[in-house]
Amino acid sequence: MKAEQLEQQLKTLPASPGVYLFKDKEGKVIYVGKAANLSNRVRSYFTKYSNLSSKTQRLVMRINDFEFVVTGSEQEALILECNMIKKYHPRYNVRLKDNKTFPYLKIAVNEDWPGIYITRRLQRDGARYFGPFASAGSVRKTLKLIKKIFPFRTCTKPINGKDKRPCLDYYIHRCLGPCIGAADKQEYQEVINQVILFLEGKQELVLGELKGKMKASAQQLQFERAALLRDQIHAVEKVIEGQKIAIRLKGEQDIIGLAQNEGKAYVEIFFVRNNKLIGRDHFIMEGVRDELPSQIMTSFVKQYYASASYIPPLVLLQYPVSEHQKLSEWLKQQKESSVKIQVPKLGVKKQLVNMVAENANKGSQLARAKHMNSQAMISSLQELKDRLCLPRIPLTIECYDISDIQGASAVGSMVVLEKGLPKPVCYRRFRIKTVGGVDDYAMIREVLRRRFERGMEGKGNWAAVPDLILIDGGKGHLASALEVRQGLGMDIPMASLAKGNEDVFVPGKSRPIDMPKDSLALRVLQRARDEAHRFAISYHRKLRRKEAINSVLDSIPGIGPKRKKALMSNFGSVEAIKVASQEELCLVTGITPTLAQRLKQYL
Repeated sequence: MKAEQLEQQLKTLPASPGVYLFKDKEGKVIYVGKAANLSNRVRSYFTKYSNLSSKTQRLVMRINDFEFVVTGSEQEALILECNMIKKYHPRYNVRLKDNKTFPYLKIAVNEDWPGIYITRRLQRDGARYFGPFASAGSVRKTLKLIKKIFPFRTCTKPINGKDKRPCLDYYIHRCLGPCIGAADKQEYQEVINQVILFLEGKQELVLGELKGKMKASAQQLQFERAALLRDQIHAVEKVIEGQKIAIRLKGEQDIIGLAQNEGKAYVEIFFVRNNKLIGRDHFIMEGVRDELPSQIMTSFVKQYYASASYIPPLVLLQYPVSEHQKLSEWLKQQKESSVKIQVPKLGVKKQLVNMVAENANKGSQLARAKHMNSQAMISSLQELKDRLCLPRIPLTIECYDISDIQGASAVGSMVVLEKGLPKPVCYRRFRIKTVGGVDDYAMIREVLRRRFERGMEGKGNWAAVPDLILIDGGKGHLASALEVRQGLGMDIPMASLAKGNEDVFVPGKSRPIDMPKDSLALRVLQRARDEAHRFAISYHRKLRRKEAINSVLDSIPGIGPKRKKALMSNFGSVEAIKVASQEELCLVTGITPTLAQRLKQYL
């Protein structure tokens, strides 16, 4: 956009609330924003360029034209912004992936014989909607669950009660058979009401109704019907049991956490209804590169609840949202009753948010692993081959790490990546035997020597020869590994990855090789290094716990290996043994009253 043309257009901007749309030279909408004052907000993009974030600078460089829509209030602007983002999917907006096609469960309560369907259109037609769900898979899973528990019809044919034969669902007790007149409207409506209560998280009410019906059927000697109700009760009880978690839940709330990963964010949302966790779902947000977590959270809350079938009175968030008050007012308008948005700092609510955030993090890792399909992985391994000048693509990578504290309980780990993905069955761990004190170089030599000497014996997985050996460390660690390679007469490519600057070293070069920080090849090495470090740390901690237990129990006269094992098997920890009564200690095999008294005195 020419400066003169831009200045003329900026002069037309009113000091009113509204929505603005930036377009590129092809006329495509690349960003949608809202403003309380259109003139001030749009001008800020062009008058303070150096103060803009890198993402916004890239946006401004591509702006060739803009439009705006004046609204009557900021609330109207917020709603219009959500709708415009859904319509145009602008590249520079944080947006829900494929949000225009999210599925819902629809219960057609306005029909004589309500059915339950999957739909992608949320309409004001008198039906009950539940959702949105993240995918068709998640909504089908929910539909399959309720179909197993409640006998509602899945057909769409007209019901007059005069059909000669029912479908298979009737014979396997998955439908009441209204088509043949086996159930009247009242009986069928009771089932639909139970489904609605179940989806709302009010399973106890459903359970009470079913138990009452089962008791009545038994009293009327309708034992077959009572047995069917009993099975239905067991199915509901199983669902309720699966919804229990350690943290005490209260009321109705949504808990939202996210994990940001490069250009996407993985958002996890837990649904608490009637003091229970009734479900969870996840969504992918696109266009989040260089965005702050609070901005991503704000965009998700606006876009998700703009089309949500239900909004709870409390929404707990991992990160704060911008324009908190305006967003709360908008949610209140959507729900037609008060809605609180909180970012808890302490207590049970904080524990809930932490749990959801952890699920988001794990989900993001899983999604990322699935996304890196075999073709993409082979491409990154090919890049790794080229950058390290390897003789072949490193389909198998072994990575080694050392873990110790001042030389105490020193251990080594070996992890294996096959085609870039972890292969835990081949992991190995080593307790350092020949090195005293702090000497990582000597420990690396011991671990590699022991590993490849066993490999030369040709036993099991030890015999496998990797395409690349990666050492967690710098040039010194790599030099130690090369000593072992030379001593054993091997010819396996080696490299090391140093923490901090993420420098990659290879034999024969004094300086790290040129590898961009966003390189896919570097990510493969980082994954191997991080996994080796995690595996070494976990083994090191296990040994330290074991030594702590040994040092306490081994110092007590009369407590040998067998009695120590019996005590630990019964109580699980030294702390549990310490608080146990003398009578409880005497119940352990080999522990006499005298020994029990001695244990109490020592502990």
